[in-house]
Amino acid sequence: MASHNEVYELRVTGKENNMNDIANRSPHHNTASNEKVENGSKQRMPLIGPRGENLVSVTRIRRLFNFPQIFAFSLTFMSTWEGMNTNMYFALYEGGPQVFAWSILIVYFGAISQAASIAEMASTVPIAGAQYHWTYHLAPQRVKRFTTWMQGWMTWFGWVSLLAGATNITAIILQQLVMLNNPGYVPQSWHVTLIMVVMLLSQGVVNSIGWMFAFVPWLELIAGILHICLFVVFLVVYTTMGTRHSGEWVFFEHQISSGWTNTYVAWNIGLLTGVWSFTGFDGAVHMSEEVRKAKEAVPRATFWSLAVNGVLGYAMVIAILASMGSMDDVLNSVFPVAAILLRVTGSVKATTAMICGLFIISFWATLTSIASVSRLTWAWARDGGLPRWFAFVHPKHLVPVRAIWLSLIIVMLISLLNVGSTAAFSAITALSSFALYFSYAIAIASMLFTRWSSVHGGRSLELGAWNLGRYGVYINSFALTYTIYCMIWLPIPGTLPVTAVNMNYAGPIFLFVFFIALFLWFVRARKHWEGPNVAIIDFIKAQE
Repeated sequence: MASHNEVYELRVTGKENNMNDIANRSPHHNTASNEKVENGSKQRMPLIGPRGENLVSVTRIRRLFNFPQIFAFSLTFMSTWEGMNTNMYFALYEGGPQVFAWSILIVYFGAISQAASIAEMASTVPIAGAQYHWTYHLAPQRVKRFTTWMQGWMTWFGWVSLLAGATNITAIILQQLVMLNNPGYVPQSWHVTLIMVVMLLSQGVVNSIGWMFAFVPWLELIAGILHICLFVVFLVVYTTMGTRHSGEWVFFEHQISSGWTNTYVAWNIGLLTGVWSFTGFDGAVHMSEEVRKAKEAVPRATFWSLAVNGVLGYAMVIAILASMGSMDDVLNSVFPVAAILLRVTGSVKATTAMICGLFIISFWATLTSIASVSRLTWAWARDGGLPRWFAFVHPKHLVPVRAIWLSLIIVMLISLLNVGSTAAFSAITALSSFALYFSYAIAIASMLFTRWSSVHGGRSLELGAWNLGRYGVYINSFALTYTIYCMIWLPIPGTLPVTAVNMNYAGPIFLFVFFIALFLWFVRARKHWEGPNVAIIDFIKAQE
């Protein structure tokens, strides 16, 4: 048997193996035998890996999603146009309409190059671990174990932080709905925590019970349709009701309210509104092992969901700016989108109905986030980054129950920070974009290294069916440059003078987590961690 540390070549994706879908098999059938078709003959796959693990117990999931469903999953999770409504404050605060209108366009082109690069790698090896798996295959031999270890930890922490932030936004939307309809209500930070915990518990149950989760692909398809329909509703309301600003005001009005006197700095900090709204497009990739024909469906869903969301998001930005009224009124409001809708519609009921739509989409985005982060947790556990106990897949429900609840419990504990200090909670959630951009940068840089090596005779690079072809090196280079550029600005404080409350903690928290991973590397992983479990990759490929 080949050593676990053997370097596996990336193979060109052709027709997928003609096998019955694992979704139609019982777990008992899987434990009895597992066969793959190769060169027209069936070969029995080993059920026990080189590390002595039961491969079935950590891979017995169902391929529930088809392409339209995983596309809707990714479309709804990103919720870009909804994010423009709920996150507009920061861009307006840093430079007004000019920053909001132009920065989103720049971010869109940068993010689509990232998505294309990630989709290309997903076409080769569609697996729940995603970025850290690809880095292990593509990075230089001498550093690939260390790079993969650090990237795995940062990606996992980033996704846990992203789930905390997504749940927090959903809870705040619900709290704002209560405030809108009950003027006497006094919001408290612990109310947000309570809403978060209730949401996480209910969504955790849906993710954990097999027959409930079997409905999720269909519910996501409905949510994706609702995502498009609500976009049309918001766009029509913004563009046909109320007074409107001129095109010159929308694209060129500039006003800095953050305290920064350097326009260049303020402009780039305002750009981060778009960065946050386009982060997490790899969510569909972490669901790869539950997608039919994953090598085709996952890269298409990853790329096209971002492409579509970007168009919808930019159209929404222009519509918001044209109808928003006084920028000072918007910046001084508790919830800017509610203030704009109230001004435009003149109706509390109409505003309530539209914000309810935002809440529904945000609620489903949180549900998809739980699914994605739990699959990443599960993958990282079966590869030895986390205790392997969390890699277990329930034999009845066919979902990684332990990984689901580990992720949820961590986020619930993080939510308790809101009770004492919203600044402390914000410090943790600030990690998400920085950590995920770090993971994108490492994976894309590794791909560029392999491309360069293949040209200069160092190693071979064989790609999947969804690939960037001869333009790959240019798209990867642009994506990497854009990613690193954004990472420069992600830890910069958004307000001057800096206080403990308005401090941007993304940098310090990132370094804290980075040094935890580094400590674990030197204490244990450097000598005992072999890297991602390649036997599992082969086992998963045999199920396609």
